[in-house]
Amino acid sequence: MKKILTGLFTAALIMSCNNTVTVENYDEKIDELYSKMSMEERLAQLQSRYMDDLFNENGELDTVACRKLIPNGIGHFSQYASQKPLDANTLRDRVAKVQNWLMRNTPNGIPALFHEEVLSGVNTLNATIYPQQIGQACSFNPELAELKTKQTGTAMRKMGGVLSLSPMVDVCRTPSFNRLEESYGEDAYLSAVMGTAFVKGLQQGELKKGVGACSKHYLGYGGGGDADEKELMEEILLPHETMIRLAGSKALMPGYHAVHGTNCVANEEILQDILRGYVGFDGMIVSDYTAIDQLPDMEDAVHKAAAAINGGNDVDFPTGSNYALLQEAMDQGLVKPETFERAVKNVLRYKFRAGLFDDNAYLYSNEDIVLDSKEERQTAYDIATQSIVLLENNGILPLKDKKNILLTGPNANSMWAMCGDYSFPAMSYFWKMAEVDSEHPHIVTLREGMQNAINSNHSTVTYSRGCDWTDEIETIFSKAGDERAWDYEILHRKVDTGETADPKEALALAEKSDVIIAAVGENVMLCGENRDRQGLRLPGKQEQFVESLIATGKPVVLVVFGGRAQVISSIADRCAAVIQAWYPGEEGGNAVADILFGKVSPSAKLSVSYPNTEVYEPICYNYSDKPDPRVAWPFGYGLSYTTFEYSDIKVDEAVKTSDESTVVTFTVKNTGKVEADEIAQLYLSPTDASQNIRPIQLQGFARVHLASGESKTVSIKLYTEQFGYYTNDGKRQWNIAPGTFTLKVGASSTDIRLQKTITLNGDHITKPLRDFYFSESSIHS
Repeated sequence: MKKILTGLFTAALIMSCNNTVTVENYDEKIDELYSKMSMEERLAQLQSRYMDDLFNENGELDTVACRKLIPNGIGHFSQYASQKPLDANTLRDRVAKVQNWLMRNTPNGIPALFHEEVLSGVNTLNATIYPQQIGQACSFNPELAELKTKQTGTAMRKMGGVLSLSPMVDVCRTPSFNRLEESYGEDAYLSAVMGTAFVKGLQQGELKKGVGACSKHYLGYGGGGDADEKELMEEILLPHETMIRLAGSKALMPGYHAVHGTNCVANEEILQDILRGYVGFDGMIVSDYTAIDQLPDMEDAVHKAAAAINGGNDVDFPTGSNYALLQEAMDQGLVKPETFERAVKNVLRYKFRAGLFDDNAYLYSNEDIVLDSKEERQTAYDIATQSIVLLENNGILPLKDKKNILLTGPNANSMWAMCGDYSFPAMSYFWKMAEVDSEHPHIVTLREGMQNAINSNHSTVTYSRGCDWTDEIETIFSKAGDERAWDYEILHRKVDTGETADPKEALALAEKSDVIIAAVGENVMLCGENRDRQGLRLPGKQEQFVESLIATGKPVVLVVFGGRAQVISSIADRCAAVIQAWYPGEEGGNAVADILFGKVSPSAKLSVSYPNTEVYEPICYNYSDKPDPRVAWPFGYGLSYTTFEYSDIKVDEAVKTSDESTVVTFTVKNTGKVEADEIAQLYLSPTDASQNIRPIQLQGFARVHLASGESKTVSIKLYTEQFGYYTNDGKRQWNIAPGTFTLKVGASSTDIRLQKTITLNGDHITKPLRDFYFSESSIHS
């Protein structure tokens, strides 16, 4: 029997569903240390620097620079592993030198927090590049999500990293959002499950040996901040809430945006009232890079610093230039001493929790550090195969008997088809304008992956690029997000692969082929933080190129790469098959090829509603139980190389509102000829319009592996609190109300195979917060 929490899957986490995450109380130690610190030392704890500022051209620690720049210590070092392409051991050695200098040469010897991005692996040279989050969400596999971040956290802690600025758990419902790729998609439940698994793996149960997670971009970045209170508190808040209450996340980053008219970094309502007062967060709040600089309608940096710290923000990233003026702000009466004290003590508390003051503090590893191990590459491959969604297939796939295959398109032979934003190559190329290669680590392109795959099936793959991503620069310049990218030179460029794109050559080869694989979509300059393009159709002339391939009469398999759904409705129904590959990471080429040739049956299900037209407003499957005409493929949808039959649903006819849970069981059978996984999804719907819940809402799922002809029984323990809803009648509370509900089991949000009603009887129960968030799944042979 396999037991998972759909959500999370260990006894420890089930216990934490009752909000029993415990931490050692360090208050006395913090008070004692704070009392010893000068004002200059205290101010330093709220600021950050770049580590490279302390090293000379020969890579040696410049102690003169240290005495000048950090004489009173420093709280943090910003993106320490990605500033230059350095070997992991060199990075570790630099961290060691800085930490040793701080502990020996500053008044109280306080170590620093070194932080880095870890969205798709450690953002550093040679580290494993896992699939981007939007794709990983389609796996519906929190076990792999946890394994990925456990590997990431282990590697980063060895290199001296203590804090990450990940994950992004914004519930993103606007298809055009340029940072959608960093999210887990449109559903709050799935985002919360995956985000909580991310934290659990990264932190490894305690901050003293793992790497701390940072929940971002709080609250409602990407469109959710405009939601009404019910949606904001029930759904947009949910991933942050579960990361904090279930997995012990102790750092949080507000977004660049405004909620109710106030920028999040200075928003007392969301940082003090909701986050600390309601959710119970007792950790450290850090600004997004340059977010304090961007506070509007402030006369100077002193007032910006005061607004941010008064609003609840503790730390000023990336360099602390505003918080360096907090003494002046206090002198002017803009900031109270107790507010300043709160911020400094929150930083110190985090450092105590991370074990930085322990006698045996784990500041870095002394071992030889080797990144991108065989095990890490295997995890990257496994996630990729489970992230790639088969949208259409007329029977052409898998490619069992096709001898002459043409591979073409701008993403056919490019590392940029594989690397999402916040991977080291993408960050280096975009932010540093640096030249990058595909060998640190080795990134498998689709062309290489297909060549690997055909070695065993006697097919021939011919390649011609055919067309470029764009002929002209399409990246839009705008002042949004991190102001470091408000630079025309950074944004006004396009990726040059060094290859010639000859459409005539590609079409001539197409005429001689049995099937055409067209790899299209976006790249690092067309999607991501601070960059966007006009429209959601395929960039440049890619759509016209695919039209010309279709016109040859040869079957076309369209493989779409990128960070969001792209509007392909005008060509999709004339393609023999359509695959959404997202940014599938360093093993993406092998993963896509193995799906094309049938070594792996696709199993991923969409984590977004995939539009058939340009949509620039929030859409979500749970807004209505009726199909949205703007959606080509619904949330939870994805095809397989086999078929599945659902049967025999069983559930209690009635339970009490005071009962803890009920159990839903059903059977899934593989009725085809191919071994494969099915992701069975459990949705909750009201039976009456007066019930205060969404028309349909995911409340559980199970990934079921089935051999041909095999059946398995799925049991899902559904907590009565999952039938509940949020209200605020002067007091925020969670409600479990009596009523009759419909439980729906399906292969997607619109492909419902089984359903049963269940009645909750008893009193209307209210409580401040939920104790249980996620259902638990068991699979029985």
